Amino acid sequence: MKNFYLQKLQDLQERGLLRQRKTVSGPQGPHLQVDGQTLLAFASNDYLGLANHPDLVRAAHAALDRHGLGAGASALISGHSESVAQLEQALASWLGQERALHFSTGYMANLGAIPALIGEDAAVFSDALNHACLIDGIRLARPASLTVYPHGDLAQLEAGLCQSAASEKWIITDGVFSMDGDIAPLAELVSLAERHDARILVDDAHGFGVLGDEGRGTLSHLGVSSPRVIYMATLGKAAGVFGAFIAASAEVIEWLLQRARTYIFTTGTPPVLAAACLASLERIRQDGFRRDRLKQLGQQLQEGTRGLPWKLLPSQTAIHPLIVGDNFTVTRLAQSLQQQGLWVPAIRPPTVPPGSSRLRISLSASHEPAHVERLLAALRSLA
Repeated sequence: MKNFYLQKLQDLQERGLLRQRKTVSGPQGPHLQVDGQTLLAFASNDYLGLANHPDLVRAAHAALDRHGLGAGASALISGHSESVAQLEQALASWLGQERALHFSTGYMANLGAIPALIGEDAAVFSDALNHACLIDGIRLARPASLTVYPHGDLAQLEAGLCQSAASEKWIITDGVFSMDGDIAPLAELVSLAERHDARILVDDAHGFGVLGDEGRGTLSHLGVSSPRVIYMATLGKAAGVFGAFIAASAEVIEWLLQRARTYIFTTGTPPVLAAACLASLERIRQDGFRRDRLKQLGQQLQEGTRGLPWKLLPSQTAIHPLIVGDNFTVTRLAQSLQQQGLWVPAIRPPTVPPGSSRLRISLSASHEPAHVERLLAALRSLA
């Protein structure tokens, strides 16, 4: 047994796919203490710079004093706290939905919701670049048919919808794709859903807080609203805390509460986290300057990488992938940046398709223009 896994690990190493964790100490911010080294980090999903905001810290301390730490039980036993109830109500109201349901993580939300929502006779249409949690949720659902359409290819999707005789059809997509930083064509997807009587699940983990009116996400950004859409987003990225939620009609949320196994059979969310999320929601709503800063930094980065030998994918979001291609080359590039005091993660298969290994540059509202210029200067020195 031991030699079996040693051989598999050796194979990963030989293909440039072995991953290593780095240990971070101290609070989140543009500079992180990483394995004892201070690095300017472009590696975090703390897109709005809220993970260490004093309002969130104060809310967490107050909730800790009032409610203690653990929830004590699953939500349907005795673990549904007042703080979580308030958070769900606030999210639903702000997003213009009837109800919302809070989950421990985005992965658990999709692993629980997709099998609960999708019937065994359903036809599912999934974008090829969907996040792993959507893929795994679909696998657990075991629909009658699954079509993985090429990324963003509306013609292929429509052809599949036209050919399907299923009485239940689902389109499943990210709102913002986590490794490319591009935005799903949600208006066109809704139009297709209306023509072919389909429903849509949108995972907006990387759009919530960053895009849209007051940070309401990708649907708001694109001016899309439809009862066919079930909306999921996370609270551990732009919101800076932890957890996730699904917002939809009252009957959909009630069904998930009754049938989503990752909600029913897990300990409830600690009240302290829900209280911090509530405080974060207020900052997301009021602090438009954070989204403005992200946009400005993104434009600076996009313009500054012109002329480099690697291609920076266009992006209106906080995610800016620099395509390098080879697994070993991207790893060496990330290591060279670290030697200059910069942390930009190298992303390799299976997270991205073979041949498209990249540096995933994540911007935050806590970054300064000088930080971006320092990264650009380092990239130029390595070109």
